[in-house]
Amino acid sequence: MPSELVPLPDLILRLKRDERLFGLDVGTKTIGLALSDVMRQIASPFDTIRRTKFTADAVKLLEHCKAQGVGGLVVGLPMNLDGTEGPRAQSTRAFVRSLGALTDMPMAFWDERLSTAAAERALFEADASRKRRAEVIDKMAAAYILQGALDRVNYA
Repeated sequence: MPSELVPLPDLILRLKRDERLFGLDVGTKTIGLALSDVMRQIASPFDTIRRTKFTADAVKLLEHCKAQGVGGLVVGLPMNLDGTEGPRAQSTRAFVRSLGALTDMPMAFWDERLSTAAAERALFEADASRKRRAEVIDKMAAAYILQGALDRVNYA
């Protein structure tokens, strides 16, 4: 059965006890991953998948999901600052549609405006080297996306 794109509150309701969430920052070259704790309170940077072909990327992502007990995905939707969707948002929607054909795991979008900028700022303030920032920025942005979604459902 293919996956379903659902509103964020419905995604949380569909999870089984102790299932985690993955946050995804889908880019053209990488997919940043962040993992929630089992209580779904805290998002932590997890991994960065270097993009190759869609099928290989999806297989790696779904293997991570299985290994970490992930029951749902929160995918960052890169909106323009004026609230419209551009080519990057369309590309992310296409990725989610294709991924949805390979899994029955529910997915929800989360507005990711400025998530990479916020992650970059946090790394800069932590005095991370340019090399270190480049290594971790995508999974940090995914953590920022996932934490925003978790905060929304936990404190709404």
